Amino acid sequence: MTDTTRSSSDIFNNEDSNTTQNPHLEDMMAARLSRRRLLLGSAGAVATTALGSIGLTGCATGAGMGAASGMSAPLSSLGFAAVGKSLADKVVVPDGYNVQIIYALGDPLKASTAAFKNDGTDTDWDNRAGDHHDGMEYFGLDANGKPSANSASRALLAVNHEATTDQKLSSFFIHTDGGKTSLPRPAAEVDKELSIHGLSVVEIEAKAGQWSYKQTSSYNRRVTPTTEVVISGPAKGSEHLVTLFSPDATRARGTLNNCGTGKTPWGTFVSGEENWFGYFHRDAKDNDRRGKNDQQVPALVRYGRPAGAASRHGWESAGTEDKYVRWNNGAVGANAKADYRNEMNTFGYVVEMDAYDPTLAVRKRTGLGRFAHESVSFAKPVVGQPIVAYMGDDARNEYMYKFVSAAKWDAADANASNRMAAGDKYLDKGTLYVASFKDDGTGQWIELSMNNPIVAANPDFEFKSDADVAIFTRLAADAVSATKMDRPEWGGINPRTGEFYMTLTNNSNRTVDGDASLDSANPRFYSDMKGSKENKGNVHGHIIRVASGKPTDTTFKWDIYLFASEADADKSKVNLSNLTDENDMSAPDGLVFSDVTGLCWIQTDDGAYTDKTNCMMLAAIPGKVGDGGKKTLSYKRSDGSEKRVDTYIGKSQSPDILKRFLVGPVDCEITGLCETPDGKAMFINIQHPGENTPMADIGNPSKFSSQWPANAGYGAGKRPRSATIVITKKDGGVIGS
Repeated sequence: MTDTTRSSSDIFNNEDSNTTQNPHLEDMMAARLSRRRLLLGSAGAVATTALGSIGLTGCATGAGMGAASGMSAPLSSLGFAAVGKSLADKVVVPDGYNVQIIYALGDPLKASTAAFKNDGTDTDWDNRAGDHHDGMEYFGLDANGKPSANSASRALLAVNHEATTDQKLSSFFIHTDGGKTSLPRPAAEVDKELSIHGLSVVEIEAKAGQWSYKQTSSYNRRVTPTTEVVISGPAKGSEHLVTLFSPDATRARGTLNNCGTGKTPWGTFVSGEENWFGYFHRDAKDNDRRGKNDQQVPALVRYGRPAGAASRHGWESAGTEDKYVRWNNGAVGANAKADYRNEMNTFGYVVEMDAYDPTLAVRKRTGLGRFAHESVSFAKPVVGQPIVAYMGDDARNEYMYKFVSAAKWDAADANASNRMAAGDKYLDKGTLYVASFKDDGTGQWIELSMNNPIVAANPDFEFKSDADVAIFTRLAADAVSATKMDRPEWGGINPRTGEFYMTLTNNSNRTVDGDASLDSANPRFYSDMKGSKENKGNVHGHIIRVASGKPTDTTFKWDIYLFASEADADKSKVNLSNLTDENDMSAPDGLVFSDVTGLCWIQTDDGAYTDKTNCMMLAAIPGKVGDGGKKTLSYKRSDGSEKRVDTYIGKSQSPDILKRFLVGPVDCEITGLCETPDGKAMFINIQHPGENTPMADIGNPSKFSSQWPANAGYGAGKRPRSATIVITKKDGGVIGS
């Protein structure tokens, strides 16, 4: 995700809709169960099942994990010298490594599509690489172009295209003069902007050590916000998904703001829809038209669209064609079948795609809930056990989630002939949970379904079915008082221990007391200076990890693996992980574990430390939950009293086990990571370099804040472009070793 402190282009991504006052879980249970007059006995038994038993089983260890999955022994040391912080407009990697640029915004995906001019005149955007390359996954191909789990020289990359580099409505780098910055927007400009969002599949190949993409591959494809998709899972057919386009609520169009990714055990690509809410327009009178008893009104507010909310790009203003009108989220017709009052409800899901088969429709997997999805992390599948997926809601004070499938894993599905049918089997039916973190280092996964009496009898929002829970997941999580987190972004599963890690990028709303008061899992409040500007809250973010006996358990242990910080910050309250100049960082975002080396790769999307360094990627040798200890932090409340917060800290992060591997060009975010099965090539995305270039300077390349990748010898023009790079070792070895 693009960090919300960066530039004016992110004003519509700066969501802050969780104003609930969540008490401790035990207090909430007692008060709300009493309030609903639920009797002990059968209702009490249901509550125990839904909220999770209190006992905690032993935590997972690394015993057997590597051998069971066929992985090599994990690296015990980092075989490179840390790169220094950098403000240069280039990609910096350690000595002994090569960087190649292979796939950038505008690159043609069909033989008939012209080479990219990069001057704003380019057309045929449905057949070009989209913008803001984000999460991606690697799907191998053998010499005959067939799926292969072992190919290290030919593959498909499935890539998310999250958003656009824009200011004042317009995606200015793709328009000749920067585009129109007032309403109504020109249809021709909007058509371009629609097409650069979504997903792409592109074939890549290495020959004589040089990687490139294949423009003429039959596998190449784009999925945009206009591509027809299928609604799947519990929300299929819901009254809340009825639109003029799909009166039976079984279909929708496109995917939007795709951020993090995942790869399913059956070999498909899953992508999270994140900041879609800002693309919709609601006029100031929409609440009146809907009526005060319409449940959509509080739901729209909770999902960031109060009445009068302006859209990010003004796409709804481009004309009367359906492809523009759909972005008006108002109740302007006679009923839901006559307008797009429910269109926003068709976004916010995990979407699944078979990268190998363009004939199969993309599916929106509503069973995994609706929120600002980042990535999806699948626990190692175990025969006879459910599939388990972990997710986060990337906005301030939002929650962490887990999905447990109803179906039990069948190893034959790892090679299913119809991979999307396997997705139907495992992702359409199951149980969604939300995390509650306790101050003793344990936690619970709370069931979000009509089986939970707190959800079913919630007085603040009437849930009538599990379809409602799937569509209005945030409201269900509010009802059970889940723990508000500091922007949950990417997650990853340590392949050796089975522990789940999640980046908590930052939170400017975190306070000592109040609605977003400190708690054990989000324990830091401090002041950080960027030049003369003071930032407060959890400015730099942290990474949390959880461990349980098995992924299906409803209880867990947790600690904070890493506190991001500047090296010279106070080690007693801010730099709690003892970071140094070789590994200090701000705003951890992307997080991916290597199955080959066991290394944890951490990427940043920062706005607080960019006066000292561009965004970066670090390599870590991870530990395990409990390898550090308890720490108590003390703060003064607004009334002058003391607030003490107990938290649990992983071991100190010395440069021996955590060091900086890469620094990107100016204004970029480092995001997305996948590797070849042998670990000898790693693919990384460089997102939105030069995003802080003023719109007024669109005609003056010398004033662009970045000219990457043109200044690295890739492509025409000088306008900056998001792009995919591949990193290899000069000696042909494994990355990081």
